[in-house]
Amino acid sequence: MAEPRPVTLRELLHAVKQSLDERFELPVWVSAEISELKVNYSGHCYLELVEKGGENGVPTAQARAMIWNSAYPRIAARFETETGRALEPGLRILAKALVTYHEIYGFALQITDIDPSHTLGDMELQRQETVRRLQDDGVWEMNRQLAAPAGIQRIAVVSSAQAAGYRDFCKELEKSPYRFRLTLFDAFVQGAEAENSVIDALCRIAERQEEFDAVALIRGGGSASDLNCFNAYRLSSYVAQFPLPVLTGIGHDKDTSVADLVAFASLKTPTAVAGWLDERAGQLHTDLETAALRLAEFTRSRTHAAALELERMLGDLRRLAAERLAREKMRMDQLTDRPASAARELLAHERMRLDNAADIAAAHAPERLLKLGFALLRSGDRALTSAREVRRGDEVEIRLADGTLTATVNDTKIWQKKS
Repeated sequence: MAEPRPVTLRELLHAVKQSLDERFELPVWVSAEISELKVNYSGHCYLELVEKGGENGVPTAQARAMIWNSAYPRIAARFETETGRALEPGLRILAKALVTYHEIYGFALQITDIDPSHTLGDMELQRQETVRRLQDDGVWEMNRQLAAPAGIQRIAVVSSAQAAGYRDFCKELEKSPYRFRLTLFDAFVQGAEAENSVIDALCRIAERQEEFDAVALIRGGGSASDLNCFNAYRLSSYVAQFPLPVLTGIGHDKDTSVADLVAFASLKTPTAVAGWLDERAGQLHTDLETAALRLAEFTRSRTHAAALELERMLGDLRRLAAERLAREKMRMDQLTDRPASAARELLAHERMRLDNAADIAAAHAPERLLKLGFALLRSGDRALTSAREVRRGDEVEIRLADGTLTATVNDTKIWQKKS
């Protein structure tokens, strides 16, 4: 069997070109991510498109693409108008492209149009995925459940120092009659570096969290794609789990990012955040004034009640004092009268006792006894009371009621007491 005729490289590549031209005669819609983009001096735009697969994001397909200068201004302007974001690496696009193949330059896609709605839809899908992951992680409510101080005055601000939204925020607070202490943590709030920059600012604040009452994460309005970093999972997770209340003022009324949804309080603009802080301080001021009025009223009421109670107690004290004084006076009068009465009683008793003693003395007077027939014997200077005191032959004096006798003792008899 004869071997097939070998073909030249040019013939082979030409055959490939013809096959692709026949297979892809009309443009096709291709979904891919821009990995590189460059507009050269002539106005042509050259791109590198990739399709990533797996969790590590390694490309599973890659192709060159170009947009000629005749179409690029129109396509780029429409895309930016509808998405609010310029074509740039990292965006997923749906491109209408012609499949081309060149024997020298190889395979490429010639883009003739880009559907902006596909990019916006992809961003919304990413946003919904972020919400789902945060809810599955159990951190969705964490920041909203924090207890904020009644008066938030020490505020860590995450914003770009050059952003108009930051200046508006500061100017609005300057109008407030209340004093706020602001500390700026400068960060990119849009672009490819925004997510990492904001997370870095939050980490720096967390290291000094005891110095602040809350965090204000602010930036001015922008397109949906400009604000897309605030839908990113990592940034939203940091906000949800942040140890201080986070106040967000991101974009305009139509924009609600995932960071807004997990924050302690979500306001639409930086100016609205400043107004919220001023209103909260004003409410605290009003509450304090109301409390002061209530305290003053309560104090007056209690003072009046205490004065009435004191007056009643003073009245009771006067009455009790008067009663006690009367009782004490009566007792003193009694005590004063008692010695005199006791003295009188004592004198009467002693007089009676003396009278009795006098009667007894009178009843036992020697003269009376002598009149009754008794006699008083004396021997010398002493009165005789016993027969043993004299002997026979002693001379004794006998005293009678009407005179005395002198006698000589002839005999003595001693009477023995019967036992």
